[in-house]
Amino acid sequence: MSEPSHEPVLLTQTIEFMRACGFADKTVRIADCTLGLGGYSEKILQTFPNAQIYAIDRDLRAIEFSKARLWNCAARFKPLHGNFGDVGKILAEFAPFDALLFDLGVSSMQLSEAERGFSFQTDGPLDMRMNPQGENMTAADVINTLSMAELAEIFWLYGEERFSRQIAKGIDEHRRKGWVIKTTGEIVELIRNILPAPVQRKMGTHPARRVFQALRIYVNDELEELERALVSIKKIVSPGAMTAIVSYHSLEDRIVKHVFRAWEKEEKCGDVLTKRPVLPELEEIERNYKARSAKLRVFRFF
Repeated sequence: MSEPSHEPVLLTQTIEFMRACGFADKTVRIADCTLGLGGYSEKILQTFPNAQIYAIDRDLRAIEFSKARLWNCAARFKPLHGNFGDVGKILAEFAPFDALLFDLGVSSMQLSEAERGFSFQTDGPLDMRMNPQGENMTAADVINTLSMAELAEIFWLYGEERFSRQIAKGIDEHRRKGWVIKTTGEIVELIRNILPAPVQRKMGTHPARRVFQALRIYVNDELEELERALVSIKKIVSPGAMTAIVSYHSLEDRIVKHVFRAWEKEEKCGDVLTKRPVLPELEEIERNYKARSAKLRVFRFF
């Protein structure tokens, strides 16, 4: 399997927080809760020779890719199949952990494979399941079976799409004519036809971007997964453990910010190390466009 173009976001900054926590001088157990293509795990294993990584991903293809990529570190790298929302259950037998890392973005592999249906830039089946072997609905199922009101709510809540009602109405009218939407190209074309050209010009981004975000989050229960993961983290960490989370939109970041604040102010179980989120430098954004919206927040337990 050839390697898709991939560069972990805010990796250097994450490594520096780990150094500040003293990981270079001791044996540490780390959970890479969103393995993806293994970029974070690879760099950590290279940087900290005494680190043991347990990595989770719901995508079996990502796990196989990472196993091949990190074959020379097999003794210190254990990949596990599952949803990161179940981190507490999956990692319980290996606990406690000195660090837990989450990169909440879609992997380059998922975006680059048209048949996965994540990208609005390439045509493919409207799927969007991070675990294609799962039983959850595809994005096509959502588009073709949910009511106009339900679609509008999904686009608004998970995509923060200002024109959610207008787009949902256009989709519903399309369905009433007997059309079934099966591909990413079809939904992109439909959204372009629904939104007036002046509106699209003012959006400053691809007109389907927010709808695709909303569908992906809904199909994969991403916000619920994040909330479940944060609830279970405290059960599997060691004293002084850190949790680093990279998010890519305000919905995720808001959840992380509020939970970290509650841990510090209300539960008093540690400190927020990032009073403001760490943002990528301009150089990283120019090198890696995916980094433009990334935010890193870090918490350290007592």
